[in-house]
Amino acid sequence: MNVAVDAMGGDRAPGVIVEGAVQASAELGIHVTLVGNEELVAEALGSHEPTDRITLHHCKEFIRMDESPLKAVRHKREASIRVAFDLLKRGEVDAVVSAGNSGATLAAGVLSLGRIKGVDRPAIASIFPGEKGRVVVIDVGANVDCRPPQLFQFGVLAHAFAISCLGMEDPKIGLLSIGEEGSKGNEQVRQTRELFERSRLNFFGNVEGRDIFSGDVQIIVCDGFVGNVALKVTEGMAEAMTRLLRRELEGSIGGRAAFFLGRRPLKNFRRRIDYEEYGGAPLLGINGVAIVCHGGSSERAIKNAIRMAAQYVKNRILEKITSEMKALKEESGVL
Repeated sequence: MNVAVDAMGGDRAPGVIVEGAVQASAELGIHVTLVGNEELVAEALGSHEPTDRITLHHCKEFIRMDESPLKAVRHKREASIRVAFDLLKRGEVDAVVSAGNSGATLAAGVLSLGRIKGVDRPAIASIFPGEKGRVVVIDVGANVDCRPPQLFQFGVLAHAFAISCLGMEDPKIGLLSIGEEGSKGNEQVRQTRELFERSRLNFFGNVEGRDIFSGDVQIIVCDGFVGNVALKVTEGMAEAMTRLLRRELEGSIGGRAAFFLGRRPLKNFRRRIDYEEYGGAPLLGINGVAIVCHGGSSERAIKNAIRMAAQYVKNRILEKITSEMKALKEESGVL
């Protein structure tokens, strides 16, 4: 197993990215190829010398978070994220992890690897903690403007992903809208609903924002603009609630006693709502395994993203998604 890590991607690159990769190599036994400026990456490694499980792949350029993704990927042939995907294309690595510009990650993935047959646009799938189990929300930022057939394809991708990697048997799919009734929502939502109703997928119907955490459906489909807002609101709420709860518990003797007695349940609760437990979100629809991480990811998040990438390679996620897309096309004719 060899995972290429975009060492120059992220708000705190390369230091935090490199440290997370080192932890993944040491704790998980995964070979990591750090792609980036050799001098800067070597400096970030510090006392961590390259070993038989950590190698450096030098490249001259990187893509900043504020750059135009497609333009930068096309013109910067030596950018770290593009080089990482080129390594995957040549079979020198098994997966790619990046906390850099998500648009550039998407563009580089499509440019280097191409799309799975039947997929117009790859999408980012994020795993949310639902009351009754995990919930996959797709798309959370790759595509801000989508047509109904593309939203339907997101549902198919998430369906295949949930079955092959999350162990779900027949996940229910909900379409994120402003009301449960079929007449609610914009034209995009209404047309997408018709496509789901014509397919063999286990379509639940329209769902609202509050349903993301109920667990009544296992997959929620939306465009990347709405999904990214939902993701960021969730992250902010989880962090704020944790701080508020800690403040309340530490504000009195009774609260401190309650915190001491309940520290294990509180720790488990914090773990359930912490996105760093997953590390990142898979980019579904390209011909390869790629994990997109939060720009402000910590070392722990990067380590867990590398773990996730390795697991998806072992689960043969690409083969299973490709097979599911083909089967749905033959059965429903919707794609």
